[in-house]
Amino acid sequence: MSEISRRTFVRGVAAAGAAVPLSGLATSTQAHAEPPTLTPTQLLKGADAPQSVNLSWLEGKPSVGTGSTWGVPWPKGTVAPGEQFALTATGGATVPVQSWPIAYWPDGTLKWSAHAIPAADEFLADGYTLTRTTAQDVTPPILVADEKDRVIVNTGIIKVTIPKKGSAVVGSITRDGVEIARTMQLVSLRQTTADDGDETKSSRERLISDVKNVKIEQRGPVRAVVRIEGKHKRRGRSWLPFSVRLYFYAGAEHVRMVHTFVFDSEGQDEFIAGLGVRVGVPMRDAYYDRHIRISGDGDGLLREAVRGITGLRRDPGASIRTAQIAGEKLADPSTWDQRVTTRLDLIPTWGDYTLSQLSSEGYTIKKRTKPGYGWIGVDSGQRAGGFGYVGGVTGGLGFGMRDFWQRTPTQLDIRGAAGDEAQATLWLWSPEAGPMDTRFYHDGMGQDTYPEQLEGLNITYEDYEPGFGTPYGIARTTELTFWALAATPSAERLAALAGAVATPPQVVAPVEHLVTSKAFGGLFSPVDRSTPARAKVEDRLDFLFDYYRDQREVRHWYGFWNYGDIMHTPDADRHVWRYDVGGYAWDNSELSPDLWLWFAYLRSGRADIYRFAEAMTRHTGEVDVYHLGEWAGLGTRHGVMHWADSAKQQRISTAVYRRIFYFLTADERVGDLMADLVDSDETFLVLDPLRKIRTEPYTPDPHALSIGLGTDWSGLAAAWLTEWERRGPQAAIAEKKLLATMRTIARMPNGFVTGSGLYDIDTGEFAEAEKLVSVSHLSAMFGQVEICAELIDLVDVPGFEAAWLQYCRLFNATKAEQAAECGADFGTLILKQGHSRLTAYASVRLTDATLAARAWSEFTGTDGYTDASPWTTTRREGPEVLNAVDEASWVDTNTTALYGLAAIQNLALVGDKLA
Repeated sequence: MSEISRRTFVRGVAAAGAAVPLSGLATSTQAHAEPPTLTPTQLLKGADAPQSVNLSWLEGKPSVGTGSTWGVPWPKGTVAPGEQFALTATGGATVPVQSWPIAYWPDGTLKWSAHAIPAADEFLADGYTLTRTTAQDVTPPILVADEKDRVIVNTGIIKVTIPKKGSAVVGSITRDGVEIARTMQLVSLRQTTADDGDETKSSRERLISDVKNVKIEQRGPVRAVVRIEGKHKRRGRSWLPFSVRLYFYAGAEHVRMVHTFVFDSEGQDEFIAGLGVRVGVPMRDAYYDRHIRISGDGDGLLREAVRGITGLRRDPGASIRTAQIAGEKLADPSTWDQRVTTRLDLIPTWGDYTLSQLSSEGYTIKKRTKPGYGWIGVDSGQRAGGFGYVGGVTGGLGFGMRDFWQRTPTQLDIRGAAGDEAQATLWLWSPEAGPMDTRFYHDGMGQDTYPEQLEGLNITYEDYEPGFGTPYGIARTTELTFWALAATPSAERLAALAGAVATPPQVVAPVEHLVTSKAFGGLFSPVDRSTPARAKVEDRLDFLFDYYRDQREVRHWYGFWNYGDIMHTPDADRHVWRYDVGGYAWDNSELSPDLWLWFAYLRSGRADIYRFAEAMTRHTGEVDVYHLGEWAGLGTRHGVMHWADSAKQQRISTAVYRRIFYFLTADERVGDLMADLVDSDETFLVLDPLRKIRTEPYTPDPHALSIGLGTDWSGLAAAWLTEWERRGPQAAIAEKKLLATMRTIARMPNGFVTGSGLYDIDTGEFAEAEKLVSVSHLSAMFGQVEICAELIDLVDVPGFEAAWLQYCRLFNATKAEQAAECGADFGTLILKQGHSRLTAYASVRLTDATLAARAWSEFTGTDGYTDASPWTTTRREGPEVLNAVDEASWVDTNTTALYGLAAIQNLALVGDKLA
């Protein structure tokens, strides 16, 4: 068990059987086989595996090589688990590749393979072809040495030492025998008061990383991964458990860090006043050959020397000035104007620099000569790239943080550049921003009893309960990169490095292959505007995504805890989103916007959709879910604060929202998040989701747990399915419980219509049930549609498909039809447009044209967005609004997510029936 676990905080993809390479370098001359276009029925059945797959870069060929890792799906039953792969660049050049399995079909064949390429620029190409063929060894490979007290990784360009104990997560980084960086530590500032008034009386203490565990998760030959765990510590106090992964690629001059911390505080009497990563940089060169570089907006770059010789009254010479600005080694001072050379000591040395990005709309840069002396302003701008460099002509360190301005308040510090060792600090939370305030935002307003809380829910849509609005156990993951550079690079090269930090290059598989592999249940098809009716739906899908992308910008949905999420419902009177009104504020995955975005990407290949979905996955899986404490494994319902609502449920933490990103990227941290949910059925022993509305006494019994067959079971099923597919350490348990629940749902007289069942945590079975009817409009809208489609394709459990198809057929059926089959009707239901995709799915499985026609009628003529919706925006400007905005007050996220998923899946399943 991990030192920082709740049951297990980090399990790791290596433990899930994903770190054993399938192949190394290989060559191939075989041609790419284009996958065929499939009918809806074929979409649900899959296709034969192509011999090769053409790949591309998400945003086009990058200007700098960083390495890349990606996933490729394969149709069921077509690729042997020991298959080998080779990679060639466009034009036929061989590219080294490391390959390993990350998921299997139940028959043991390969479902998803992961692949990695080196970081060297020579392997950059417009595209690649991945071929199933005999592999060759990678030469030279990454070298990983596991010594008694440290791990040493050699990429062929840099050598990195990682101590197994102590305060440093990296001991040193050397290049060609020259030490570029040393003693990389995690640092946090702890403050015990919130500074509520205008007089600051608080004091801060600095805690630094205390490493407890180091594990090699992957050893190459192209890619190596080392995981480091511990806590921040100072004397007797430790807090903020961390899990840091360091990523290395063959030929790389950089180290990528994925930094995760868990907030293990109630946030009432102690506050984060700063959180960062600090590293030492040896300074060897003369002051005039030491350089500072800080990125600003776009390709903007501050270029300065520690001792600048430009702009002086006495000119040392034009060539000298030009060389210093370029970062080149200056000629011997004896060749300069001697009036300058003899008194270089009169030119100040600027040792300290700070860039503070305290909001998404502005940053400032300042500098000083040394501590104890005044700061002077350098410049300001809007959105900094979050990249810096400190060093000189004999080497230096580039360092950067992804989503720097999006995750405000952030900060970049350089200290001591005029000394023997500079320090560079990337602040994930800026010390200049004041303490991080995670306290609940109101006093409860007398909602002490369940009836009062339910009344509050009816007023503000917030499900409040005393003590439940706690941040204890939430997490945040940040990506950072550190470049060990042989000399100060050109401005163009530094701008390219900054761009790679801000937008890491990503290799992707083509849409056609994602569709035909049927890795996600066959519920999406490529964008198709071949008929006016299809084009109208496609245009509306584009309108909705573009609107949310633009709203994030104009509404400033940014910030440390907020970036990646979207708002739930607009306020048409104030012309804002209801950011301060209970459950109408932050969305927290309500009704599956995560799935809408990922399915939109899978069928379009659009980079902007991918990046939007990626940011949401990073947010919702970390911030909206508990990773420590009694609620670990549960997520929080939508609210004003991401942890405010008292509804802590499986429907938010469900692995179905993480699966797509994981399989597209093989991201180990997201793999952790899904693995941690395998035993989350235990949470039903701790917290009853229905505690406020039960009318009969209920005490959780491990052999008779009340679990809903909709949002509860689908969340559990997603975690079990993923663990089983990945062949994780709990795969046998996951398979057992998944199949047992499927089998015992099937034997219920009314199947899913029953609503809930009594679950045995040991056997994984539901008890036999009476013929009951309990249907909610929410049950299937949190990933159950997608999980059931995958399960039905994966395994043959007699009666399970029939139970699901019954639910699909009847949800939008007439009350008479419901009562005739189930003994009672389902009551008055909503979200019929979102459920039209269930009708469409049933029509394909049952080959029922009447259901197909009904699906489109439900999609276009019930609730949700229709032809009568405006499908346009209204311009609002001051003084009517704070910021000018193109507003569509008729758009809300519940309807958008369900419209998006229904449109995408209906087009794939019954698009040929759309008039």
